[in-house]
Amino acid sequence: MAVSTDILRSFRAPRRVVRGLLGDRREARILVYLMAACALIFIAQWPRLAREAHLSDAVPLDALMSGALFAWLFVAPLAFYALGGVLTLVLKLVRGQVEPFAVRLALFWALLVASIPALLYGLVVGFIGPGIEATLTGGLVIVTFVGILVAGLRVALEAPRADA
Repeated sequence: MAVSTDILRSFRAPRRVVRGLLGDRREARILVYLMAACALIFIAQWPRLAREAHLSDAVPLDALMSGALFAWLFVAPLAFYALGGVLTLVLKLVRGQVEPFAVRLALFWALLVASIPALLYGLVVGFIGPGIEATLTGGLVIVTFVGILVAGLRVALEAPRADA
């Protein structure tokens, strides 16, 4: 199925989507999910960065954009791989057997799904600025990420038992 369709389905049935994604166990595929999510979140930063550059002459827009590019496309993927390793270790301590690939898939998929509301958050912060609207939209991003991540981790904890 198309990734865009799976993203939309993840808002209704995240466990079913992650369970279906576990059928194709290629690390390159989940790396693409991670890089696409980081690229979308980088794009979501553009309106906010343009607003900051317009309101303050301290740092030019191209410097803000290059900093965000470096952070989201080079540093963030490494940080999310490290977070995936930490989550795997914690889940192994708590529940015993867990497959690292399934944990990384759950984490990267949650980030990709949450990048969609992050685009809305970027528009709200860029055009309206800080306020209750930005807070509510940011909360939507966090709730989406955490909800999809928890559902995906539940599937990851079920995966070793299903294979046994």
